Amino acid sequence: MKIVLFGRGGKVGSVLAPALESAGHELVDRSPAEAAVDFTAADAVVANVLDCLDAGIPAVIGTSGADLGPVDARARERGLPVFFAPNFALGAVLMMRFAAEAAAYLPRAEIVELHNEAKKDAPSGTALATADLIPGEVAIHSVRLPGLVAHQEVLFGGDGQLLTIRHDTYSRDAYVPGVLLALEKLRSLPPGLTTGLDSLL
Repeated sequence: MKIVLFGRGGKVGSVLAPALESAGHELVDRSPAEAAVDFTAADAVVANVLDCLDAGIPAVIGTSGADLGPVDARARERGLPVFFAPNFALGAVLMMRFAAEAAAYLPRAEIVELHNEAKKDAPSGTALATADLIPGEVAIHSVRLPGLVAHQEVLFGGDGQLLTIRHDTYSRDAYVPGVLLALEKLRSLPPGLTTGLDSLL
């Protein structure tokens, strides 16, 4: 597949570019692309994807912190699919699934998410998506420090016990299988925005 990769020189893009090529995809400029992948910044992603949709190119988005409402509307208007995941690591998706199951039995929960200090959005998209799966008010604690990549734990408290569900990303290579899966499924998705890697598993 011919792919335009936005954010190629960034932290995720620099890992993703060679991985996409190793998987048999070709990285191209916008005009001949069959799909777009965006790992940029919250203030750039919407314009990037709208331009692609206007050119007839569906997209996979890994950038969090932006309002994707305009993207959803334009994708529906153009009859094209767009996929967004707050986290492309398969282990993180499983962490969220397990947390949703645990909430049925231990409803008191808090989330601690830790990322590199360069991450601008706080709470992270993953933490917000996890909180949405747990009924009631869920406090989210955000930590931004050098040396971290992406880490999250969901703490469930009960009488005399604590359940911790944790996922750690030590390398951005963890996102590659999820992005490849999203690209494989992209054309089979309905027009508009589909959210969450869990919907593809």
